[in-house]
Amino acid sequence: MFEEKYDFYSPSNFNIHDLDQNMKDSLSIMGKLDFLTQVHCSNVANLSARICQQMRCNNQFTIHCMIAGYLHDIGKCFIPEEILCKDGMLTPEEYEIMKTHTTLGYELCLKDINLRAYSDGPWYHHESLNGTGYPRGLRKNDIPYSAQIIRVADEYDALVTKRNYTTHVNISATLKDLIKDAQPSQNIVALDNLAQNERVGKISPKPLKALFKVVINDILYEISCICNYVSYIESEIRRLKNIEKYEKKMNSTKKPDKQDYYASGIKLLLKQGESIENYHTVLNEYNDALVIRKKRIDDLYKEIKIIKKLKIKV
Repeated sequence: MFEEKYDFYSPSNFNIHDLDQNMKDSLSIMGKLDFLTQVHCSNVANLSARICQQMRCNNQFTIHCMIAGYLHDIGKCFIPEEILCKDGMLTPEEYEIMKTHTTLGYELCLKDINLRAYSDGPWYHHESLNGTGYPRGLRKNDIPYSAQIIRVADEYDALVTKRNYTTHVNISATLKDLIKDAQPSQNIVALDNLAQNERVGKISPKPLKALFKVVINDILYEISCICNYVSYIESEIRRLKNIEKYEKKMNSTKKPDKQDYYASGIKLLLKQGESIENYHTVLNEYNDALVIRKKRIDDLYKEIKIIKKLKIKV
């Protein structure tokens, strides 16, 4: 049975392959990363560019965020495979080694004149607005806005990957988790006044709000793909029901010429792998698929309604 196909992320208007040859040569360093990290980096580049588009950033800044987002995890090519691909939680010592991918990626970019301008992606993408990030524990405006955008895209894709999403149904749960990282929090003030009240979360709310619009667009993109498949299923059901109609007429007549006529019609309507003996099974499969796809469309529209009700304090 033919299946509908769609990318989880609707494609960006910007493409790494559209860059000049010198930049493409420099970006070939990404080939040193493992496959899953390469996919993640491509997703973050896509999302970063589309967040910028939603925020109406200029073209130059948008392309900058796309490339810096693409490079953000390049330092992981220096992390030992047994740590990078470990199945389970890292030990404190292993986590400290993993954290060095930010500085290692930054230093790698500095060595290449074509990548130097995009070193903000690798160096800052784990910094948090409330100062709890790494490698330098920067706060608020000390973190470049490009990195604040990349941080949102990075965290979203990491959650999507971790939860094995193949559809945007229930994606609002992931967005709710991101809201928690964006909302203000009240820290307890130390008695010696060495600490101050901090009323800002880890990630920037404005790019997160733009991400919500990107996700809604992706849900609409998924719906359109499913609708195309639904149209295909419905046409197949009509074809198979015509076979059913011809079969009934063939079985109800006693005239050989009429039987041959309906048998020829059935033969023309059958597709490869189908027969008069199994087409009912195929028809049932299509009917079941139609019910499933229509329910998914309903669920996706409900998801959009949920997302539109989610509030982010900007």
